[in-house]
Amino acid sequence: MLRTLIVPTWIVAAGLAGVAQAQEALEVGANIGNVPWEFQDETGAFVGFEVDLATAVAAQLGRELEIVNIPFNGLFSAVQSGRIDMAMSSITITGERLKSVSFAQPYYDSDQSLTVTAEGPASLDEMKDKVVGVDTGSTGDMWATEHAAEYGFADIRRYEGLQPAMLDLTAGRIDGYISDIPALQYYVKDKPALKVVQRIATGEKYSFMFAKDAELATEVDGILTGLKEDGTLAELHEKWFGAAPEAGTSTVTVLDMPAAE
Repeated sequence: MLRTLIVPTWIVAAGLAGVAQAQEALEVGANIGNVPWEFQDETGAFVGFEVDLATAVAAQLGRELEIVNIPFNGLFSAVQSGRIDMAMSSITITGERLKSVSFAQPYYDSDQSLTVTAEGPASLDEMKDKVVGVDTGSTGDMWATEHAAEYGFADIRRYEGLQPAMLDLTAGRIDGYISDIPALQYYVKDKPALKVVQRIATGEKYSFMFAKDAELATEVDGILTGLKEDGTLAELHEKWFGAAPEAGTSTVTVLDMPAAE
């Protein structure tokens, strides 16, 4: 189990660092290596947009933050079993997922994307008879599976995280990789051998995930409202993406807590 206590300077400046007391730690599961949401810097510390956001939430709850490194597909059973208190890893809210888990209100709007090598296919239309990579159990996995016949994929290969998929893409073992567009845009910005060639509109929204009907989900939902209203979420967006969030997005707009249909 990997654990870390993270208190960024911006929380200290906001007067929140002193809130954490000797209460039970907030255990948060995350698929470390998911840039720019949660990954390790050159010192080995856990950093990222969601790491900073979870730190702010833990401070508001008066609890230490402990991050547990769990493969993406294992996050669902981890919250359901009570192994962790909540999960993060750019997790998309879906109607199907809401049948078995709960989410706080969303804090980021996203789509999927196709990433290839610099000499690779220019779009999904050029992926016929080619191999596509996805993250196991992700919305990219779901999209690729649903549209495999439409685009004629030769095979879908599943990975536990972005790094092994990128290694295979660079080595030519897969021809394209379908995953969340913000993560891939961040990843390829200093890698000229790779490029994001197509946005795949899916209208996804990310949030923290909890056990079904967990009281903590409602508490965190209220905290997210405050962090939107006081500008903290907008500040984090600018820090990690280099630009202010667009008006009307879930990063700055207070929304209802998602409910199963």
